Amino acid sequence: MHTRLADSIEASQRGELEAIVRACVHCGFCNATCPTYQVLGDELDGPRGRIYLIKQVLEGRKATRLTQTHLDRCLTCRACETTCPSGVQYGRLLDAGRDVVDRQAGRPFSERLQRYLIVRIFPYRRRFAAVMTIARRLRPLLPPSLKRKVPAATPPAAWPESAHARKMLILPGCVQPALAPAIDLAAAKVLDRLGVSLLQVTHGACCGALPYHLSAQERALALARQNIDACDPYLRQGIETIVSTASGCGVMAKDYGRLLRDDPFYAEKAARFSVAVKDIAEVLAAEDLSSFQAGGQRIAFQSPCTLQHGQRLKGLPEAILERIGYRLTPVADAHLCCGSAGVYSLLQPALSAPLRAAKLRALQAGSPDIIATANIGCWAHLQAATQQKILHWIELL
Repeated sequence: MHTRLADSIEASQRGELEAIVRACVHCGFCNATCPTYQVLGDELDGPRGRIYLIKQVLEGRKATRLTQTHLDRCLTCRACETTCPSGVQYGRLLDAGRDVVDRQAGRPFSERLQRYLIVRIFPYRRRFAAVMTIARRLRPLLPPSLKRKVPAATPPAAWPESAHARKMLILPGCVQPALAPAIDLAAAKVLDRLGVSLLQVTHGACCGALPYHLSAQERALALARQNIDACDPYLRQGIETIVSTASGCGVMAKDYGRLLRDDPFYAEKAARFSVAVKDIAEVLAAEDLSSFQAGGQRIAFQSPCTLQHGQRLKGLPEAILERIGYRLTPVADAHLCCGSAGVYSLLQPALSAPLRAAKLRALQAGSPDIIATANIGCWAHLQAATQQKILHWIELL
C-alpha cells in the first residue's frame, strides 16, 4: 500500500508507521477473524478499513468524529495479526492512529470525563480498591447491570513463607488485587510447591496497558518506568523471571523494551525487564508437574486475545491442564474476543455484550464443569454474565 506520511508525524515514528501501512496488501483475510466486522459487517469496522482510515489521517487528512468512532469500536484483540499473511503489525498502527485522531477530532465532555476517570482510577490499585470497597457496600442498592460487575470480596490469605534458592518476582498490577487476589496467591502456592519463592514487588505499578490504549501514552510510559525501577535491582541480583498471571499485563510488559528504546535512561533497563517477563504458563511449561494430578474434570478454556494473539502462546495453558489430568472441552471460534478488551466493555457495551454472549455459548456448549481463563479482564467480564464458576487456570492447580 503506497503512502506518504504528513510532515506533522514525528520523525521517530515515521519509518515504522510507513512500513506497517505499506505491508498491507488489501487481501481482507483480517476481516474473517475480526469480531467487530462479524457483528457489524461494515468494511470500516474491520482491520483493512481501519488501516485505510489511519493511513488517510497520517497522510494529512483531517480526522473526523466518524473516523474516531470506527477506531473506538476496535477491541485491539489483534486476531487480525494472527491471520495476516503479510505480518501487518496492526496493533502498533492503531495505537499511533488513535493518538493522532483523538488530538484532532476531540471528544464530547461526557466521553472526556469517562476516560479521565478510568485513566486516573483503574491503573492505581489503592484508588481502584477504594472504589470497589464503596461499590461492595452499596451493592444491594445497585441496579442489576452494575451489581453483576462487583464481585464479592475475597477473604485475605497468607502468602507462602518458604525461602527457596530459586526466586521469581511478581508485580501487583492494578485491578487484580481488589477483584481476585486469589490468582496471584495460587501462583505463589504452585511455585512454592515447585521449589520457587515468588516475591511480591509491592511498590510496582499498573503495567500501563489501559492508559496506553486510551491515548494517555505518556502516563502509561511513566507507569512502565516505575515498574522497571522497582524490578531492576532484583534482576541485577539474578532473579530468574518476572511472572505475569494476567495475559493483558504480560503483553504490555514484554513490549517495554520497544516502547522505551529511544529513552537514553531506560532503554537498556527496559530491554532487560521485557526479556525477563514470562506468563505463568511459560514458567510452568518448563517445570516438572508430576506432583500435580487432576481428577479428570471437564474444563472449557477461554484463551484471552492477549495470550493467543498478543503473546502468541496459544494452546500453552491448555497443554498444561491436559498434562496434569484435566479434560478440555471443544470451544468453537476460540480465536474470537470475549468483548472484555480492557475497559472496552465499559466504553462499548452495545458491541461487547453480543461478543460475550457468543463466547459464553461456545464455552458452555461442551458442558464443562468449570470455565477457565488467563486474564483478569476476561474473568470479570464473563463471570458477570453467568452463574457458572469461572477461575483463572492457575487456581485449578
